[in-house]
Amino acid sequence: MRLPLVCLLALALAVLAAGCSRHEETGFPGTLEWDRIGVLAEVSEPLVALEVKEGDAVRQGQLLLRLDPRRTDADLAAAQGEAARLGAVLAELRHGARVETIDASRAQWARAESDAVNARLARDRAAALRQRGLLAQADFDNAQNALRMAEANARASRAQLDELLHGTRVEQLAQAEASLAAAQAQVATLTVKRARLDVRAPQDGRVDALPFRLGDQPPPGATLVSLLAGPAPYARVYVPERRRAGLHPGQRFRVMVDGVAQPFAARLRSVRSDPAFTPYYALSGEDASRLAYRAEVLLEGDAARALPAGLPCHAEPLADEHRADERRADER
Repeated sequence: MRLPLVCLLALALAVLAAGCSRHEETGFPGTLEWDRIGVLAEVSEPLVALEVKEGDAVRQGQLLLRLDPRRTDADLAAAQGEAARLGAVLAELRHGARVETIDASRAQWARAESDAVNARLARDRAAALRQRGLLAQADFDNAQNALRMAEANARASRAQLDELLHGTRVEQLAQAEASLAAAQAQVATLTVKRARLDVRAPQDGRVDALPFRLGDQPPPGATLVSLLAGPAPYARVYVPERRRAGLHPGQRFRVMVDGVAQPFAARLRSVRSDPAFTPYYALSGEDASRLAYRAEVLLEGDAARALPAGLPCHAEPLADEHRADERRADER
């Protein structure tokens, strides 16, 4: 006796649901991931050389690509020149005035003193003539003003000589030292900026993506290279709330990856403390409204290092540990 088609479909769905229910009871769905490192562009310069291609394994410090350094080289040269100039200014201030400069200042002061003596004699003669009525008052005033100017020049020359003899003030040295330090900091900044135009791998990994090609000019902050790093990929899975208490870091797992027949041994690396809403591919029945905790299960073995990111996977605690977790849950 043949069963109606509707009955056959209902029976198949019931079997499938029972299998899925048993599968979800012991395992967690998720995706395969790698730790990703994005190397960012600090400046906007054209890409002039690509030293690697996508999929290449790279070592820490290995050159990945080059950005045009000409503009940064010019800025660095200008900053180095300014730092050298300020260093020479500071050295000059520390050494003080040259002997020749001091001798010239003494000579200038002596000449000013001599001019003041001559102006005083001329004023005295003008005063005598004025008393006898042989000189106009205006001429006497001119002689008096000439004396004042000559004496003022002599005092100014003497003050300039004293400044040279006393040396540079402490405040001037402090200002020069601060200016030199600022210039040296600018040189250091540009040196780091120049070094980072030769983009190198921050750690061992594999090149996942090179978003730009030769001649492109990436904007500042753009990702120049995306690296997959870490010792091995990990399964990013979601744990239902009722199973969270039974998991602990270091717990052994078996991970099945879609398209790979052989399962992979793995260990639980971490479980988030804060819950997240269950992802769309983990929703089923009454669990659709439940919260889940994101966990990371690190795969082991050399074969796992060849797996790409993004593959669907399923992680299951090993049977003995799963039963021990259930016993611990029952004891609570």
